Amino acid sequence: MKTYTFPREIRLCCVTADSFPQGVAMAFQQLHSTVPDPVGRRLFGLSWPDGKGSMVYKAAVEERFAGEAEKLGAEPYTLQKGEYIGLEVQNFMEDIPSIGRAFKQLVDAPGVDPGTMGVEEYVGASVLCMVPIK
Repeated sequence: MKTYTFPREIRLCCVTADSFPQGVAMAFQQLHSTVPDPVGRRLFGLSWPDGKGSMVYKAAVEERFAGEAEKLGAEPYTLQKGEYIGLEVQNFMEDIPSIGRAFKQLVDAPGVDPGTMGVEEYVGASVLCMVPIK
């Protein structure tokens, strides 16, 4: 595991998946049709338990300017600054369940709240799986 730091809050444009995990791909498709020109933007996935035995999942991309999410009809969300522990999953498209295994390792780490938010940051063929730490 490695520590990652977001030195500032990150404002995001989001689309919530209608189900998890089945609706995740559709949420990213909808995000790409809602937010023009995603090239050069940071791409994220956010997830947390919904309290009913399932997960809330948001496909997200960094805003180019304040208020962009609202202007485009996307959901605004602010990813909090701070420290996160994480694992990098390379070539995740060849083994999608590897993302879930990485998050299982992270939430089982000492001091991590099992109900915490998971943050995926997609970087090329890799995904950084992270959870906030206090």
